[in-house]
Amino acid sequence: MLRIAVPNKGSLSGPAAEMLHEAGYRQRRESKELRIVDPANEVEFFYLRPRDIAIYVSSGKLDIGITGRDLLIDSGARAEEILPLGFARSTFRFAAKPGTANGVEDLKGRTVATSYEGIVEGHLAEHGVDASVVHLDGAVETAIELGVAEVIADVVETGTSLRNAGLEVFGEPIMKSEAVVIRRTDAESDEAEPKVQQFLRRLQGVLVARTYVMMDYDCRVEQLEKAVALTPGLESPTVSPLHNEGWVAVRAMVPAKEAQQIMDDLYDIGARAILTTAIHACRL
Repeated sequence: MLRIAVPNKGSLSGPAAEMLHEAGYRQRRESKELRIVDPANEVEFFYLRPRDIAIYVSSGKLDIGITGRDLLIDSGARAEEILPLGFARSTFRFAAKPGTANGVEDLKGRTVATSYEGIVEGHLAEHGVDASVVHLDGAVETAIELGVAEVIADVVETGTSLRNAGLEVFGEPIMKSEAVVIRRTDAESDEAEPKVQQFLRRLQGVLVARTYVMMDYDCRVEQLEKAVALTPGLESPTVSPLHNEGWVAVRAMVPAKEAQQIMDDLYDIGARAILTTAIHACRL
């Protein structure tokens, strides 16, 4: 049975559970449940603190897990990212009082407060900067006001909390994070590998289904090449003759974000009966 770690709370929890549900896996009904078994899919889910998931996976006690890229790197665990999931995106950056620094090279001899010392220490070492790193579990914005540090490093989404604290970001982003599937480093030869690959195919199917819609339309044969150029599909579109001579029906997957513009362009070249439908699951 495949043993999978899932975030039990925070910004990763809800979207992870939703994606797993869309992939056909049973999920917990109450937040107090810490473990559930999905016998139909031969999977056992463990609901853990996101920050601990990489440690559990690296120990070999669990086969794979869903966590944040930032938490994986910060943990230093012997685990690796095997699939980005596209949600819980964030950017990790330095911030300080205006005029304190312009880039990472200006942090030499300074003190940096963060909840992610593994990431920060690695980034500083990568740039050859000798600075002190102070670990705080949260609300790092106050570290500067209270004199604990001169600079902070934290996840930045809108930047509102930083501005409210009189701080501004500087330099290039330290890293960009999102939810990812992870497994123990060098675990490809495990007995669980076939089930791991099946799990990944299911999640990849969900990602594609969220990205594309199915588009159907009718067009005249003489306009088919122009229409197909607008809707090439993943391989090629399906084209079927209609009862009315000189007309064909076309079906193709198109990017969801571009669907409305593609419909306009198809209409302009004479296509009619243009429809889009959601894709709930797929395998490529």
